[in-house]
Amino acid sequence: MSDKSKVIIAIGGTGGHVFPGCSLASHLAEKNFYVRIITDKRGYKYLEKFKHFEISILPSYSIFKKNIFLSIISLIFLFTSILRSLIFLILNRPSIIFGMGGYASFPICIAASILRIKFIIYENNLVIGKANKYLLPFAEKIFVSCKELEGISKKYQYKIVEIGNIIKKSIINFSSNSTIKGKNRKINILILGGSQAAKVFAEKLPKIFLKCINQNISLKIIQQCMPAQNESLNSFYKNNNIDFEIFNFSDDLIKYFLHTDLAITRSGSSMLAELTNANIPFISVPLPSSADNHQLKNALFYNKKKLSYLIEEKDLNESLFNQIKEIYENKSLLVNIRQNQKQFSDKNVYDNIDREIKNYL
Repeated sequence: MSDKSKVIIAIGGTGGHVFPGCSLASHLAEKNFYVRIITDKRGYKYLEKFKHFEISILPSYSIFKKNIFLSIISLIFLFTSILRSLIFLILNRPSIIFGMGGYASFPICIAASILRIKFIIYENNLVIGKANKYLLPFAEKIFVSCKELEGISKKYQYKIVEIGNIIKKSIINFSSNSTIKGKNRKINILILGGSQAAKVFAEKLPKIFLKCINQNISLKIIQQCMPAQNESLNSFYKNNNIDFEIFNFSDDLIKYFLHTDLAITRSGSSMLAELTNANIPFISVPLPSSADNHQLKNALFYNKKKLSYLIEEKDLNESLFNQIKEIYENKSLLVNIRQNQKQFSDKNVYDNIDREIKNYL
């Protein structure tokens, strides 16, 4: 690959868009591409560790409002953002653009289409996002984590390229130290809320864990929470003699993965892929308000392949205790999930990307 090839990666404002985008950026930089990242203010706050890349912030707006007045305002802002993107691309013309999904990727990709700059979009959920759906007619290809993707019409099926999940190479090469042995062995449970953290987990789960402790189910809780919840969680676990560790948002979870027996997580596609590649059994709790209920669809995909458990949020109080109790009494359940996960790997994702982008440079 040419050491003069310039690539722009346009990233939406949530961790589910940022982290695959940054993993892609790191890989392309290793291949001697000059990489520039475009995001909005929401996405920028996750990029502290990626300041070695040139990062530009362009405003983005939700572009699909039900309220007619808000729709008009949104379209005006969108038009302005596309104009700014046109100017940016004229001054910084790349060889190719990758749109990683989210509203922040939309204006730069539309501007690319106007200027006849090739762009590829990436979708890692099991239902195509709104921004990607509207960009698909103009994109060269859509890279997908899985061909079971919903929402793509037949006339664009030829654009689908299954590459796998774009996740950190350190996760793909990760090996857990956890050994699940002994009927009465303590279970280390890792609680993950995604890039936004999960307020509801900190409110509901501790009481369920206390019920477990009172039933002589031995646990250690390692819980991600919002900073405002640190004090209350600390007090609860200490007062009830529950072994625990809490932490706030982190994009480097390997140190927590090392000794994890079971994770409880939201159902963002990147996190489910990371846990599966790391061979960590998990209970998936989809965010009920996720767009097009895509988190439930993600969770169902992994559950049907026997890679995880699934509990909907409305059933947490009733079902989570029973699930943990069953696992504690029969740890072979976790062993079986790990064996299934070992058959699933995204180790070829970067080779697949390299092979495909050669056609566009």
